[in-house]
Parts: sequence; structure tokens; C-alpha cells
Amino acid sequence: MPLQNRVQPDGEIITHPARGGFMGNRGILHDESGLHPKRRWAHRNWVCCVLRFKGRQRQLMAPRRYTELFFLDEAVAFAAGHRPCAECRAADYQRFRSCCEVPGPAAALDRQLHCERAVPRVFRQHRHVNVAASDLPDGSFILDADGQSGALVGDAFYPYAPEGYKTARKRPHGTVTLLTPPSIVAAFRAGYRPQIALEGAQT
Repeated sequence: MPLQNRVQPDGEIITHPARGGFMGNRGILHDESGLHPKRRWAHRNWVCCVLRFKGRQRQLMAPRRYTELFFLDEAVAFAAGHRPCAECRAADYQRFRSCCEVPGPAAALDRQLHCERAVPRVFRQHRHVNVAASDLPDGSFILDADGQSGALVGDAFYPYAPEGYKTARKRPHGTVTLLTPPSIVAAFRAGYRPQIALEGAQT
């Protein structure tokens, strides 16, 4: 039976059978009954990890262990406010930090991202409205006029679904609602290229 551990671009966690291409965590969010209905993070260092690392084996949602979360791809993880793990993705983390404008240690970056993605005690992702679609770099996640989330790549908008991206549409004109935190978008502008699983999407 699928577990409630699949992260969406807006940061919410749903039940879905597809595992995704990356794993991550926000701390212990579950108990013996499954995901806690009101808890969506336990600490600020939300990370995005590889699925396999040094042969380590984990039991999903084991008691008193962090809750394993899964993302379709890195662009979705970034949209939800996760950043590369400094351990299992050390090279990606260093590339990201070299492109990121937030100075200081990882804790400073995590504090900044938390301000851009979450509101204390109520899980509601910050949505940055009236952003010019033409100014957003590849990998940015937005909401279109119909409230559909999707990734911008070149001149295209790829609508998101948990099982994968749908047929591409033209990039919207005018202003849109941005889901990806601005500090992460700035890193994209500076040269970081997020991994996007477009293999099955139609253009």
C-alpha cells in the first residue's frame, strides 16, 4: 500500500505509488499511524538526497527515525524548498552554494529558505505573486492562470503531475505566481541547473 511520502511542488505531502527520482527529509513527521496530520516539518534543514548512498538500507517510516520523503525530480524538490544534501550530494551542494547568494553556513541558508517557504504552525507555502514569467530561469516552478503547477524550460511550460510531466504548453506571458523560493531561483540564474525528469513528457 502506498505511503504518504510523496512531496508536491507546493510542499504538500501526498499518498502516491510512484517513488520518484530523489529522496529527502524534514525530520520525524510520522508515528505508528503514519504521517502526522498536522506536522509537515521538524527542523529547518530540508534536504534533497540521492536514492542510494554507500549501500545504506532503510525501513521506510521506521519508529523514531526521520520520515523518508520522495520527489519526482530535483526541480520539484527545489520548488518545495529543499536544497541538496551536503553529505550524499556533496558536489551538488557545493555547486549550489557557489551559485547561491545567501552567505554564511548551511544554517543561514536553511533559515532563509524557511522564511521563503513556510509559515510557523500552519503549513502554507509562500507563493510569490506578480513575477514576470519571461524573467524566470529554467527549472522554476510556477502556477499558471488555472492554478496548474509546472516547470518552465526554455519557451515551454510543463504541467506537473505526480507520475510525471504532461504535454508541454507555451511559456505564459505576463506575470505568474512563483512557487520556487526566490533564493533558489537566484541560484538558477547564477548557473545552477536543476535535474528535471522530462523524458516522458511530450513537447
